[in-house]
Amino acid sequence: MNAEINPCPKCQSEYAYQDGELWICPECGYEWSANDSQASDDTPVIKDAHGQVLQDGDTVTVIKDLKIKGSSSVVKVGTKVKNIRLLPDSSDGHDIDCKIDGFGAMKLKSEFVKKA
Repeated sequence: MNAEINPCPKCQSEYAYQDGELWICPECGYEWSANDSQASDDTPVIKDAHGQVLQDGDTVTVIKDLKIKGSSSVVKVGTKVKNIRLLPDSSDGHDIDCKIDGFGAMKLKSEFVKKA
């Protein structure tokens, strides 16, 4: 048995366990590599709807019509959003900050976009 204790970088759970090369947290479901566990402490991984890792400056495509709160406008499926900025500490789930042509600045949830 591995005597090394490697707490979860996301929720700090002490119950994380190693499965092959990955560490897995049973409490929050977060997975990380032992090699990049130090990097994970600084920046949580944000993935699109298909599981691809997003980074600042990426271009994404909206995969679902999104109603704009307080307006009758809709961001249509297929709308490309360039030069996104990630917000990893967002408490409301809107973890992408961006500007959309015709709409202006807004925040999106990563579960409604795919990496272009």
